[in-house]
Amino acid sequence: EVEKERARARARARERESGTMLAAARGGARLAPSGARALSSAWQEIPLGPADPILGLNDMFNKDTDGRKINLGVGAYRDDDGKPWVLPSVRAAERKILDSNINKEYLGIAGLSPFVNLSLKFAYGDDSVDLAEGRIAGVQTLSGTGACRLAGEFFNRFGISANNTIYQPNPTWGNHIPIFKNAGMDVKQYAYYNKDTIGLDFEGMIRDIKAAPDGSVFLLHACAHNPTGVD
Repeated sequence: EVEKERARARARARERESGTMLAAARGGARLAPSGARALSSAWQEIPLGPADPILGLNDMFNKDTDGRKINLGVGAYRDDDGKPWVLPSVRAAERKILDSNINKEYLGIAGLSPFVNLSLKFAYGDDSVDLAEGRIAGVQTLSGTGACRLAGEFFNRFGISANNTIYQPNPTWGNHIPIFKNAGMDVKQYAYYNKDTIGLDFEGMIRDIKAAPDGSVFLLHACAHNPTGVD
């Protein structure tokens, strides 16, 4: 719906600009101011996207004056004063990269191969049979959000998943659902969180996975499930 509204807004802007240019040509008027107004109007008609609830919560936290407050919103390490804290291992890795004096050459479309391969070994283990048999593939992307969008576009374009559906845990991170919907996929959810035990609904998850059609695609949170933290 957002894309359709944007298309309609662009069409209206083109119609207005075309009429303005015709009138200007007849009267010898300058076009720049009118064209600028048409462009401004086109931007004004683009609908405002919904606010991110987590980032909104973070903004409320910053405005709260209660000294006892604790920020449980955006997932990031904090020190005792609530300030961002970068892991020493991350600082050491940054220094190692800087000292290696690597070039800034463009990477291939799939990213830096050594980085991808080592990441897969880190995730699945050096002794992974699936890796050894070439049944696991990976690409480098910009962030987890970028990875989801790229995967959604790929699944949708080549019909990878049964019924063009992706199954996501219930609950999942707020932007996962619109990302895959905007990529053209249908989104369904599988049981994940058990409110009664405050833990994993393992039986429900297995039940829903088995009930899905063969060839279905599932989105899994590798660790630190967002937003529940249940693994």
